[in-house]
Amino acid sequence: MKHTLTIEYQEIEHWNLLPSDEIELVNKAFSIAKTAYAPYSNFLVGASLLMDDQSIIVGSNQENIAYPSGLCAERVALFHAGAIYPDKKIKKICVVAYGDLFEKEAWLTPCGGCRQVMAESESRQKDPIEILLVSQNNKVLKFNSVLDILPLAFGKFN
Repeated sequence: MKHTLTIEYQEIEHWNLLPSDEIELVNKAFSIAKTAYAPYSNFLVGASLLMDDQSIIVGSNQENIAYPSGLCAERVALFHAGAIYPDKKIKKICVVAYGDLFEKEAWLTPCGGCRQVMAESESRQKDPIEILLVSQNNKVLKFNSVLDILPLAFGKFN
């Protein structure tokens, strides 16, 4: 038996064409990326979460000389939200990055570990989390749910 998985996403030419709440989310992600501790990769990543009360939580990547000990920006923000605001729902997550690790036209997508944490957050709150990925040349990929970028997430997902 053969099955096909399909996803739907939007590509937006520049993030300044987004609605005002999403522009603020992108600005916050770029701003927090400047606080990244990335002496090994020199690649700065920022993540911002729009919560259901319109507050914004941010995180940046934090590297460590013992590579497994560092943490991606997405997980910094998501774990902070889960620990400090366990009853708030995450409506959107925005991820931005800049540095020489990728070409400016390349899409930076969350790593597998971050996707799984995002999927767990979505499952836990029983509501989809919209994802905005901003490339270094300011284009945006917009997904309706974490399951669009991790359709067969580990766990009890449909």
